[in-house]
Amino acid sequence: PVFAGVNGSAIENFSCVIYNISLMNCTWQAGRNAPRDAQYFLYWQNFIYDDALECELYIKDENGRNVGCRFQNVSIGDGEAYFLVNGSSKDSLIQFYDEYVQLYEI
Repeated sequence: PVFAGVNGSAIENFSCVIYNISLMNCTWQAGRNAPRDAQYFLYWQNFIYDDALECELYIKDENGRNVGCRFQNVSIGDGEAYFLVNGSSKDSLIQFYDEYVQLYEI
């Protein structure tokens, strides 16, 4: 597949941890070649039928860039969740990152 955007601009080292049953923290790092003004947005979809939800509470770095998300009241079922992180920049296209994750593996 052909991905639009600057090579190396997608996020890296994406991971999520669930704790206290219903809280989920996801973190990532900005892409190596991402422009300084790149901003990232996380969406996730639990199960096949739920609508995709954008992160409500972003974790920001010292430059105000989103580098993580806290989700509250997550209902964990068996099965896959789909995560998508896309980005925007004034000057260039940012590649997106996506992954299917078995939630019980997190």
